[in-house]
Amino acid sequence: MEKMGLLLAVFFSFLSIFSSPALSRKLASSSKTMLLDVSSTLRKTQDLLSLNSQNLVHSRPDLEHQKPIVSSGSSLSFQLHSRLGIRRSSDKDYRELTLARINRDSARVKALQTRLDLLSLGTKKVDLTPLEEELEDEKIEVPVISGTSQGSGEYFCRVGVGNPPTQSYMVLDTGSDVNWVQCAPCADCYHQADPIFDPVHSTSFSPLTCDTQQCRSLDVSECRNDTCLYEVSYGDGSYTVGDFVTETFTFGNSAAVNKLGIGCGHNNEGLFVGAAGLIGLGGGSLSFPSQINASSFSYCLVDRDSDSASTLDFNSSPPPDAVTAPLLRNSKLDTFYYVDLTGIGVSGELLSIPPATFQVNENGDGGVMVDSGTAVTRLQTAAYNSLRHAFKAGTRDLPLTNGVALFDTCYDLSSRQSVEVPTVSFHFSNGKELSLPAKNYLIPVDSSGTFYLAFSPTSSSLGIIGNVQQQGTRVSYDLANSLIAFSPKKC
Repeated sequence: MEKMGLLLAVFFSFLSIFSSPALSRKLASSSKTMLLDVSSTLRKTQDLLSLNSQNLVHSRPDLEHQKPIVSSGSSLSFQLHSRLGIRRSSDKDYRELTLARINRDSARVKALQTRLDLLSLGTKKVDLTPLEEELEDEKIEVPVISGTSQGSGEYFCRVGVGNPPTQSYMVLDTGSDVNWVQCAPCADCYHQADPIFDPVHSTSFSPLTCDTQQCRSLDVSECRNDTCLYEVSYGDGSYTVGDFVTETFTFGNSAAVNKLGIGCGHNNEGLFVGAAGLIGLGGGSLSFPSQINASSFSYCLVDRDSDSASTLDFNSSPPPDAVTAPLLRNSKLDTFYYVDLTGIGVSGELLSIPPATFQVNENGDGGVMVDSGTAVTRLQTAAYNSLRHAFKAGTRDLPLTNGVALFDTCYDLSSRQSVEVPTVSFHFSNGKELSLPAKNYLIPVDSSGTFYLAFSPTSSSLGIIGNVQQQGTRVSYDLANSLIAFSPKKC
């Protein structure tokens, strides 16, 4: 009996070690540290706000005048700009800019979670009372939540709407399906940088009737004189209401997509930093990729503190050296894209986080979404605590400082030119590994040297890989083969 007791004691001692969040498994090919150029990063923050606060980005001729052909199997490419590339910040300093970004990001995550929560309530599809004949007097309030908060658009593209085309900046969002643009006459429209689209001057504008497939595919719709009306509400209380129509979108003054189902919004509430509307890149039937029958699309998110441009491409193959992973979908909601994440590595060691932490269950809960609109990666609290513990263990020589907003792991690097920090990597079910650049997970709060670990805990079961971790990486969604590919330094 004593021998048996001794064996059990050894067993439970062994088990307790392996359940410790501090324990991890060494990865054969991973480095332990990576260099972060502190001085270069801080220089960018100091230069950023010295630019004219109202200066709009100019289109790059080399991308603007490309002439791709739009047909089955062909590629389509257009410009992609960061939020600050569209309109300079009016914040007084970089810290204020950071706090504004955090507030937008929190609203975005809340909106995503709210939409998923509504699935369990069975309220995705809502029957409305008839809209009033005068649309400008009607404000519909329904519990249908889109994937974005209107204030949180972070990346934009230049699109020509109608024929002849009216050039406009549009928010790009992988968490939304419905494409829409502000339209005259406006009952209530927010300020945008370009002239508001007036369908009277477009020869390709065509209202949809209520019996069309596009109209029936809307979460919220209503009929008025056999004309399809739409409404999309957002997690921050913003909304767009108007006619659902088909229209032509033109890219680079050359390539055109005809008869695209879009919302023509006459009543729109929200702040879009001068953008005219939104292009939905989600997985639903009304999204832009679905309507053009794209087999794939990819984007490269430029540094959000930069005014440089990259591209959003359709029907193009990922680079051969891309890190691929299974692309998963939620059977309860087809809008969002999930990646089959199974682990996280820090300092060349795989953290002991159960793979089930990252999986979508049969009720549509959980999983790890890849999202263009969320800034900072969210992890379940236990997973985040494991990552934070390992990261802090690898930065004992760096001075900690007070937390900022939702970030509890911050460093004072004001006296450093560069620092060695632990590596961070994502691991997928097919055995592939994506190593993140240090600047994508240790980022500045201000211009004086405060940096924070750009991960955040969430009490929700939903994890999100945000755009800060995607910066500088071409992310390809291979819809035909259910793969997602990451190609660092391919912008």
